[in-house]
Amino acid sequence: MMNLLHWRLLVAVADAGNVSRGAERVGITQSGASQAIAQLEAALGFQVFTRERRRIGVTALGEQAIGHARAMVAHLDAIRVLSDDSRGLKGGRIRLACFPSVIALLLPGLLRDFRRRHPGIELVVLEGTDEEVEEWLDAGTVELGVVLNPAPGRAAAILGRDAWVAVLPSGHPLGRRASGNGVTLEEVAALPFILATGGCAEHGQGLVERAGLRLPDVRVTVRDWASACMLVREGMGAALVPESTLPEDQRGLRVMQLSPPVHREFGLVCSDAGKASRPVQALLAGLRKNDSATRRSGGHPVPTRNSLTGSAGTS
Repeated sequence: MMNLLHWRLLVAVADAGNVSRGAERVGITQSGASQAIAQLEAALGFQVFTRERRRIGVTALGEQAIGHARAMVAHLDAIRVLSDDSRGLKGGRIRLACFPSVIALLLPGLLRDFRRRHPGIELVVLEGTDEEVEEWLDAGTVELGVVLNPAPGRAAAILGRDAWVAVLPSGHPLGRRASGNGVTLEEVAALPFILATGGCAEHGQGLVERAGLRLPDVRVTVRDWASACMLVREGMGAALVPESTLPEDQRGLRVMQLSPPVHREFGLVCSDAGKASRPVQALLAGLRKNDSATRRSGGHPVPTRNSLTGSAGTS
């Protein structure tokens, strides 16, 4: 069955000349995009794309189909702008602040979906540390900010949760136990330690200190989570990192869950200016609607390295 995503995908792949990049633009996986294109071509009864070694070509009939697809997408965007205009949203602007890891993990899909639904609203993303985000919210420099572990009274729209994990060299004795048993913060804190901050005030040292412990042997402090894992692989010590920041290549590493588990939570918080902004409230309403659907289906938003991917049901 053909839907709007198929037509958006045709345009994105034709513009990118590549299935993988086209899939990323519409928010699905490469395999999902390939399957969707095959389904569409079967339904149409003709080939849209030609598969070449490094690029995707377009057939003569495909050019015509893509032209119609562009028109459909353009007309839908025009209708959405008309809808926004009727609600006083057209020409609005949102400044959203967050820290680097969230930009990569959580925001691409959020921003892509919002811009698709509200093409007349400009959305500007500012990158800073978690402390800077809080300062910008307090000063009204931004309308929205992503906050770590927001207090209940801040009425945050929760974007996701992320578990902290211990990263050990693959041959470490603690790694020999069953992964389901995990390791305690006390056990990890006693080891030679690689302190990774991720550019945030919330990092491994804070976790340890809140548990009433200390890090007696910090070998090196780094900003980058990946660098910390690399140093662990070199045998310099252990590290505590968010699960979503783990490298894809985990050779030489033993990743252990913490016992009891410890999480960090991401919430989207309004400044005073954001509370009075119609575009901001439209963005938050969309988030809450998606979150309600997720909870009804029994799921819970959890950020991962693959947050850029989605299902073929997105419009």
